[in-house]
Amino acid sequence: MNMRSKAVKAAGIVAMGSVIVLAAAGCTRGGGGGGGGGEGAASPGITDDTITLGVTTPLSGGTAGPGNCTVAGLVAYFGQAGPIEFGDGKTREVRVEAFDDTYDPQKALSNFQQAHSNVFAFTSGLGTPTNMAFREAAIEEEVPQALIMTGDPIFSDREESPWQLGFVPIYQNEGAAFGELLAESGEDLTVAILSQNDDFGEGYVHGFKEAIEGADNIEIVRELTYEATDTSVDAQLTELAATDADVLFNAMSITPLTISAIEKARELAWSPSWFLPSNTSSPAGILGPAGANPDDGFYSVSFSKAPQSPLYADDEDVQTFLSALEEFSGRYTTTPDFPHCMWSYMIGATLEEAFSNMTEPTRENFMEALGDISGLQAPLMLEGTAIDTTVDGQPAVSTVIVQKYNGQGYDNVEDFG
Repeated sequence: MNMRSKAVKAAGIVAMGSVIVLAAAGCTRGGGGGGGGGEGAASPGITDDTITLGVTTPLSGGTAGPGNCTVAGLVAYFGQAGPIEFGDGKTREVRVEAFDDTYDPQKALSNFQQAHSNVFAFTSGLGTPTNMAFREAAIEEEVPQALIMTGDPIFSDREESPWQLGFVPIYQNEGAAFGELLAESGEDLTVAILSQNDDFGEGYVHGFKEAIEGADNIEIVRELTYEATDTSVDAQLTELAATDADVLFNAMSITPLTISAIEKARELAWSPSWFLPSNTSSPAGILGPAGANPDDGFYSVSFSKAPQSPLYADDEDVQTFLSALEEFSGRYTTTPDFPHCMWSYMIGATLEEAFSNMTEPTRENFMEALGDISGLQAPLMLEGTAIDTTVDGQPAVSTVIVQKYNGQGYDNVEDFG
């Protein structure tokens, strides 16, 4: 399903604090009653006319750049798409309420407790620790955490809970993709590892190590961690640089720390090839500000087109996306410096697909419809990737493409070097 070729503008955009409402003027707020169309009683956050989605995400602090993008693309998608026709025959405006958690788990939990009785589902929010903070409460209250931006596989374990589903590839898949690239290169390579000391970092490292297991050409020479609350990783970079490793596997989620790590390596005259996770590899938001030298070799993985890349300068999907972002997302950002802007736009398209197959205005029916999407080519998806929510244990996107930084954007690569 592609986005409508001619977008219908929402009748009004109303800003209230940290809330963006994409709704026709005069629509009542979502909540219980009035769902209609199906046999099930309407869940909170949906009426015959509206559906309200909640996003708890870092809108301020060290991860504010990616965090604002998790809302911007979503707002842009539904702002441009206008009212959505649901499978129960009702046409509803989509409202997006965004709450700042500053990447603090306790604030994320507080946001959930404040809003869960007024929103239909939580979606798009960034972060493993923050989403994990209210996971048990969401299960108890039977509130969907749908298409959230964390690669922790627990959020895609349907047997464990039918109320969660991740969007981005699990961390292990990203780490494995880079490990496979190195193992298949045939080059004798030494690797230093710096990872975040939590499920995020552990997932990346686990996937990487599994992929190089049995590869005689790859040797891990040093492995260090850092805390997500740290303000510097200079000591770790100094110790890792002393190994003179060929490759730095940098499983880091904090934007300022990623920039400072690249700058510190340059100060130490260490020029390894780098692996960066998809959420901390932005050319405009990280590599450019850090003065990254593309000759060193900066690798990441992706499943979305990058508007900064000359390859997509005239791409119709990209132009439509940029136009929507400019028109509807000024409160958050109109410059897609982080891939989360594109990801949340794709989330909008995926949600619309689920909404179109909902026959009852209930959270349960929504999760059933969401879990039955296969082969969806959402706007901005790279060739070779697609939305598939039908595989237990996998998020909506499970395929990634390895890419290499070219100084402006990324090029797809098949070989290391």
